[in-house]
Amino acid sequence: MADRRLQVFHAVAKHGSFTRAAEHLHMTQPAVTFQIKQLEEHFDTRLLDRGHGKISLTPAGELVLAYAERILGLSAELDSRVSELTDELAGQIKIGTSTTIAAYWLPHILEGFKRRYPRVLPRVVVGNSKLTEDAVAARDLDIGLIEIVTEQHAIERRSAARDELFVICSPDNPLAAFKSLRAKDLVGHPFIDRDPGNGIRQIADEFFEAAGIAEDGDATSSEAIDMFLQRWRAGDSDVAKVVDQAADALVSAIASAVNLVDVDTVLLGGLWTHFGDELATVLEGRLRSEILGYPNVKIRVFVPPVALHPSLYGAAEMGLRRFIENPLGYMGEK
Repeated sequence: MADRRLQVFHAVAKHGSFTRAAEHLHMTQPAVTFQIKQLEEHFDTRLLDRGHGKISLTPAGELVLAYAERILGLSAELDSRVSELTDELAGQIKIGTSTTIAAYWLPHILEGFKRRYPRVLPRVVVGNSKLTEDAVAARDLDIGLIEIVTEQHAIERRSAARDELFVICSPDNPLAAFKSLRAKDLVGHPFIDRDPGNGIRQIADEFFEAAGIAEDGDATSSEAIDMFLQRWRAGDSDVAKVVDQAADALVSAIASAVNLVDVDTVLLGGLWTHFGDELATVLEGRLRSEILGYPNVKIRVFVPPVALHPSLYGAAEMGLRRFIENPLGYMGEK
């Protein structure tokens, strides 16, 4: 209920660091900086002095901090008292989910959830099913929405919905003549599978294993991906349409996360790393019309050039880019 800017300012003042305040608030550092800038613009004066690796309060900042502590204290007391009277849930819930669920299912769930529990703040983390499962088991997430059946005993599971998987091919492909397909019907046909750890990938692997077919997944996927990329770069209209539809789904998933939580940078891994910066530019352009706070909220999309461990290499690249672009500003906010 209290002004978000005051909450952020209070955290920065108490922690003496933009970085530690961001970690405490589960925000990105640029989002913290933006909130402080807005508060300083509101009062038309500087509240913080940044220099020599330290952050100190100006006289105006000291005054604002004193009032912020009183306001935040009263706000917390009010929330507590109202919750006691209404027995209403309040707080934060951390949700992990896959890209597919985040794009097509989660927005509808959260819309109803927010109506029923308006004082609960959802924070969404998008990753593959295996990463989500591990994060729930480690208590880093409160709940996970995934497409696989977990075998981890530390996790309590519930079936929420059922879905069907389809083979997608061109009309002139021999497989198009089938009304239904068995695993053996797919033998010899190169196809694009999802990345390891993805729920749909696991379901596909189990589908072939149950039929006694040893799938050479890495080789098959690699050959199919190479063929797919060649046709995409050659301007094949059918392939371009598929990529365009996939990009729309990805934009929807990213926008859902951005509109719910503080996100300013997106790193793409898995199959997307093969498409390079051209795809990142397309995604950034489409995201502008989907982000509720645009242009105040701007998103940067990176496609790391390394397919192996893309998140590690991509994070390192992103950090270096930010440092090179503004080394003094980067050092001043530590």
